[in-house]
Amino acid sequence: MDWFDALILGLVEGLTEYLPVSSTGHLLLAERLLGLEANEANHAYAIVIQAGAILAVLWACRPRVAQLLGAPAGDPAGRRLLANLLVAFVPAAVIGLLFDDWIEAQFFGLWPIATMWILGGIFILLVPRLRRGGARGLGFEDIGARQALIIGLAQVVAMAPGTSRSLATISAALLVGLSGAAAVEFSFLLGVATLTAASAWTALKSHEALAQIGLANIAIGMAVSYIAAWATVSFLLEWVRSRGLAMFGWYRLALGVLVAACLWRGWLSAT
Repeated sequence: MDWFDALILGLVEGLTEYLPVSSTGHLLLAERLLGLEANEANHAYAIVIQAGAILAVLWACRPRVAQLLGAPAGDPAGRRLLANLLVAFVPAAVIGLLFDDWIEAQFFGLWPIATMWILGGIFILLVPRLRRGGARGLGFEDIGARQALIIGLAQVVAMAPGTSRSLATISAALLVGLSGAAAVEFSFLLGVATLTAASAWTALKSHEALAQIGLANIAIGMAVSYIAAWATVSFLLEWVRSRGLAMFGWYRLALGVLVAACLWRGWLSAT
């Protein structure tokens, strides 16, 4: 991997991490198009540069982050938010520790990812028909432990590449009655916890492989990921408030069909 590869992957990560389109799927596709090998070093790099996207959300959602920081001092809103995030975080954390290697062995390939892009696109288009709570939905302050647990369980499904953590959590939040803005914001904050844990665990587990990438390339990936994610987070909040998620559903369908066609014709390697 050279600096240009690192820059492109950082851009792809930042642009797709918080959109309901699957950053893992896009990164794997980008690696194939760049001619990079499917090895431990490149896989670990794609996870570690999520740190840039995490910092972008911390900045974009700083009022909520301030609430979380106030939780130990007795801020009731901060304590409630912290408790809900912990409830939502635990399912994916447990399943990830137990089945991470099995999930990678079964689902890391372009055929499974293309399939999940298509199925996820169909699901996004169905969400408005299934949604509870009317057009307005519940506000962020109305999120309770039950809603948080359902969102956390949905996040487990997103461990399969191509599904999208953002798709799973935002859709689940909408289906349990949250407004679009509340669903997106809670998904962002839950992502901070989940991605931080995944990045830290990967850095610890694969530090020798990451040394092959080099600190300079990792820094480039994180920096570009931060800039792209900051722009994406601002865009997504405004877009979902006014227009919903349908555009992402159609995008997933088109991309999934295109990648499947390229795989079928032999223009892309499936592994």
